[in-house]
Amino acid sequence: MGTHTGTERLNYAQRQLPPGAVPTLGPDGTGVGHIFWYHLDAQGMDLGEQRALQDWYVKFALQTVPGVSEVASGGFGKQYQVTIDPYKLNYFNIPLMDVLNAIRRNNNDVGGRKFEMSDMAYIVRGLGYIQKTSDIENIPVGNYGSVPIRVKDVATVQMGGEGRLGIFDMDGRGEVVGGIVVMRYGENANNVIEAVKRKMTEVEKGLPAGVKFQVSYDRSELIKAAVISVKGTLIEEMIAVSLIVLIFLFHWRSALVILIQLPISVAIGFILLEAFGISSNIMSLTGIALAIGVVVDDGIVMVENAYRHLSEAPGKPGFAERLAIIAKSCKQVGPGVFSLLS
Repeated sequence: MGTHTGTERLNYAQRQLPPGAVPTLGPDGTGVGHIFWYHLDAQGMDLGEQRALQDWYVKFALQTVPGVSEVASGGFGKQYQVTIDPYKLNYFNIPLMDVLNAIRRNNNDVGGRKFEMSDMAYIVRGLGYIQKTSDIENIPVGNYGSVPIRVKDVATVQMGGEGRLGIFDMDGRGEVVGGIVVMRYGENANNVIEAVKRKMTEVEKGLPAGVKFQVSYDRSELIKAAVISVKGTLIEEMIAVSLIVLIFLFHWRSALVILIQLPISVAIGFILLEAFGISSNIMSLTGIALAIGVVVDDGIVMVENAYRHLSEAPGKPGFAERLAIIAKSCKQVGPGVFSLLS
């Protein structure tokens, strides 16, 4: 689904949803788009600090890599938890929304203006982000007569963990913090992974002392192993078919025909994938590896049939006659070979 079409459908769906529900587009990826997993190896840093480093520094940097749809964070998330006492709210006659709005308003940086004094320009801004629990506790939420009521008068503030559905465990040794890189639909996984690794090298220079990346899953290793497997299968089949043809036909030119046919067939497969804009993946490489065996069988059948017809031809046929005999022999076994391939 294109972005434009998806936005139009979201606008239509929003009219059918309850007030306040705002649908958004998800990442432009697929179910097999998880191409790279990593975690932070941080000595002397708690999980909450690691998650903050992942969410506010590492994640934003890796999301700028071309071809990356999303970087999903995993691990313990630290949060401030405010437990409100409804009886105290009722006693001080303070609405619940006043407490929520007060906390929300007091967790922001605000910009001022620039003014000049003695030929110097000064920029004024207010730093208002919450840094500790006491910052929340001292936020005013209302008045009881002439006495200001603060959050700690109507609620309990503590540090805790956000709601979770699972943990990010590494080899059973304990919990870690990391991320999953999701590739955009239609991108080349190997190229995106290499770009992510280059970006991680840059990002690692800005990490605190003692913090470094550890790779949990790298699909490029699987891709390289699959390519090596296809090469190995191709070489093994070429050697095996050459020996078979030489042993049974004692004709080196027949073996040479099949040796030329195998790499050309595989090359044509990749050329067609590129021509139609289809990215090579594990499934396509597996299909090509399996098809090599079928191509070998068909090549042996056609070469052996052509060799038999040439050997049975009376006299010594010329070039044109040899081509006619080969074409006739190929037509004899062509239907069977085609049905086997299909």
